[in-house]
Amino acid sequence: MMVLVQKAEDVYNLSVHEGNKHMTMEVDILELSDRSAKFVLSNTTAAFANGIRRAVLADVPTIAITEVNIYNNTSVLYDEQLGLRLALIPLTSNLEDFVPKDECNCGDFCPACQVSLTLSAEGPRIVYSRDLVSSDDKVQAADPNVPIADLREGQKIVLEAIAQMGYGSKHSRWQAGVACGYKNMPKIEFNGCDQCGACISECPVAIIKMGANGAEVSQEDMLKCTLCRLCEGICDIDAIDIKVDEHSFIFTMESDGSYIMKELVLNAANIIKGKATNLATILSAL
Repeated sequence: MMVLVQKAEDVYNLSVHEGNKHMTMEVDILELSDRSAKFVLSNTTAAFANGIRRAVLADVPTIAITEVNIYNNTSVLYDEQLGLRLALIPLTSNLEDFVPKDECNCGDFCPACQVSLTLSAEGPRIVYSRDLVSSDDKVQAADPNVPIADLREGQKIVLEAIAQMGYGSKHSRWQAGVACGYKNMPKIEFNGCDQCGACISECPVAIIKMGANGAEVSQEDMLKCTLCRLCEGICDIDAIDIKVDEHSFIFTMESDGSYIMKELVLNAANIIKGKATNLATILSAL
């Protein structure tokens, strides 16, 4: 079972259970922008960390073009190529105003489950994603500078694209997270260091320094460790012990622009929360 509680602008607590053990997960945000984030999840499990990763990639619905009605296309691109390029252009999305088509109660099509985008362009010029005109101001190309086609003199493109909300688990065009991964927090221990310095020159990320009592790694530099274990292998006296914290994870994520990064992660956490609540309801009814 998981509960999400917002504590402050960039700090969150989540309660998770591992067997009979209760843990309050903490999120320490290291870097945060509209398109990327790096943060540390502590006091949690690998299963929950992987659940966040999978939810970001597959469970947070986005809006993407699913159908293209082409009225005129004299560019060098086949209609199918043009449709493919349009389908993979990220569009700004939100869960408050839109729902996936198969979850909408309208019975056909409505503004809550479908958006129309039109394009009319004539060469010579390069057609960009910003040239798409949306029927809803809230749905625009996340990046206005995605090139669609290079039109020569006299070439034209006239079309209408239909965009709907869907899940990345069904097709990559609805995948909001374009890069999402994590690793365990490294733990490096030095015992009986003779200060030979071999590990310092061997470290590929240069995080090992020589301190008063021998080699050491600062807590900040610990985040940069790649767990390559080269320092451990070069030490002749076995003074270095490389371990990982099984309940702490360093996350790096990127968004395609459908959501700003903070919204994407919170949506993923809330989706996991909803699934856990539904499961608890079903089990309690048995």
